[in-house]
Amino acid sequence: MHFTSEQRLDDGVLERGFTLGEIPGILWTRGSASAPAPLILLGHPPLGLRKMYPRLVARARHSAAEGFATATIELPGSGDRTRWPAAEQARADLRRAMEAGETVSDEIVDALILPLVDKAVPEWQAALDVLLSLPEIGGPVGYSGGVISIGIRLAVVEPRIVAGGFFAGSFVPRAMFEEARQVTIPLHVLLQWDDERNDRQAALDLFDAFGSKEKSLHANMGGHTGVPQFAGDAAAQFFTRHLK
Repeated sequence: MHFTSEQRLDDGVLERGFTLGEIPGILWTRGSASAPAPLILLGHPPLGLRKMYPRLVARARHSAAEGFATATIELPGSGDRTRWPAAEQARADLRRAMEAGETVSDEIVDALILPLVDKAVPEWQAALDVLLSLPEIGGPVGYSGGVISIGIRLAVVEPRIVAGGFFAGSFVPRAMFEEARQVTIPLHVLLQWDDERNDRQAALDLFDAFGSKEKSLHANMGGHTGVPQFAGDAAAQFFTRHLK
């Protein structure tokens, strides 16, 4: 890991940009930490870190106030990373289907999500290896956000992640439902009831499929970007219970 930038935010949170090979990322740590902090990995859609930064830094600052370090990485084919022709084609097919008011086919969802999961999860694990070697981070580790299929795969294959706060706001391939049955960590799942980008019934079916003994579904009225502030507070309480 190579740190590329550093700034102190006005609430004292230390923000550091880094690269891990070709992968950019951001690490946020508390301004005054007397002991290594638990870590939350911040998932996000493949829109690029620059575009997602305002929402990510808000989540990071909220988590820092609760005593957590947070980190995120750029997803494959996003931001300044090398473009991925297959992903670009899948996104174009998705846009066409949605603009035409058509049902998004399983083939489009599979082409969009499954290769992304296959590529992104090992990168998250590599980042986790390095992050946990830093003296200011001690674990345990949680995963918060989307793409929900990435969170599912990480929950199945990465034993260092002990709790998941998932955002049910992305398309989910049918193959991921079988993986969801293998998830056993505690889950806090957020669903926007009127999310124009999400199949509500599919999100409910996915929640039902999760194999976790402790899982809770938090549904709020509103669209994709209308998540209420108190929903973030509830997620913070969930991670406090399981990471501290």
